[in-house]
Amino acid sequence: MAFLSDTLARVKPSPTIAVTNKARELKEAGRDVIGLGAGEPDFDTPENIKAAAVAAIAAGKTKYTAVDGIPELKKAICAKFKRENGLDYTPAQITVGTGGKQVLYNALVATLNPGDEVIIPAPYWVSYPDMVLLAGGTPVFVEGKMEAGYKITAADLEAAITPKTKWVIFNSPSNPSGAAYGRDELKAITDVLMRHPHVWVMSDDMYEHLVFGGFEFVTPAQVEPGLYDRTLTCNGVSKAYAMTGWRIGYAGGPEALIKAIGKVQSQSTSNPCSISQYAAVEALNGPQDYIGESRVAFERRRDLVVAALNACPGITCPTPEGAFYVYPSIAGLIGKTSKAGVTITDDEIFANALLEEAGVAVVFGAAFGLSPAFRISYATSDAALTEACARIKAFCEGLK
Repeated sequence: MAFLSDTLARVKPSPTIAVTNKARELKEAGRDVIGLGAGEPDFDTPENIKAAAVAAIAAGKTKYTAVDGIPELKKAICAKFKRENGLDYTPAQITVGTGGKQVLYNALVATLNPGDEVIIPAPYWVSYPDMVLLAGGTPVFVEGKMEAGYKITAADLEAAITPKTKWVIFNSPSNPSGAAYGRDELKAITDVLMRHPHVWVMSDDMYEHLVFGGFEFVTPAQVEPGLYDRTLTCNGVSKAYAMTGWRIGYAGGPEALIKAIGKVQSQSTSNPCSISQYAAVEALNGPQDYIGESRVAFERRRDLVVAALNACPGITCPTPEGAFYVYPSIAGLIGKTSKAGVTITDDEIFANALLEEAGVAVVFGAAFGLSPAFRISYATSDAALTEACARIKAFCEGLK
């Protein structure tokens, strides 16, 4: 009898975490490494949010809370959805988890049965397929080609839907590509979904506030109110407020689904950290200055990185609409050999050679379901990005 679960054999560890850990280990060993793997803002959490956490500790708010969120936070989330997305939810339609990832996972565990299919546009966040597999479902991938801005079309989606489709996971702006769907593009997608009433929508809006150049963010249930009763609108405070370590994610959706998600959470982690919840109340209700300030910095960094990468021989880097990632193609480098004698046969070998020979840590494209490419997180300093891009250019120029 095998000791480990057969289900566990279906999934793999997170490649982004693996890259970050390897870069950290090399740094600790004395290597000069620039890590561009982690999707984490380098800015500190705003002072008003930290002060709210301290005040909560001083007030003794350190006990268990309601399993899926304190009333104050649910009320703040309802206000946020109304204010920013035009969506009306009651507190009974809100769930709060320990990060956005747990909210997504809870929803999949609560709804998937063997044979159920989940459509995932590629390139995708590395955790989507494995969460579907852990929950007993079957991921179905739809490729968004670079020529189409890494976005899928309505026709692509229509062709992927079957009687077994239960969910479509929609992530805009996207991790890893930064691609975001405008209102007209999204309306074409939601028109398809309206023709298939058995398909639910899981909208991962984590990068909602990181859009550039006047781009207008919209979410599916906002664009098509007819999808409201079968949409789980997911978000969190991690990226918008530089609160990755606080671990607070949330979602709004139909009450029956929210109750099912709460049941899963009650038998796993129970409530999110009480102090983090009170900090999140301040994040959502307090001053929003940080969002605009960080957006300006991220847009500047995006432009810096896109220009620098497009100056590298063999690399093509589209300009994304949002998030803090770029997803450049290395199609022009396949088959070439590095100064250390490594032949670049795929993007994983490229990323490993880049780390070993140039000291730059990136995540290879195969981890996100679309090759040959790699992901850079530009959520770090301008100086580090400038140096990293110079190293990438030198590495590419050294390929024969």
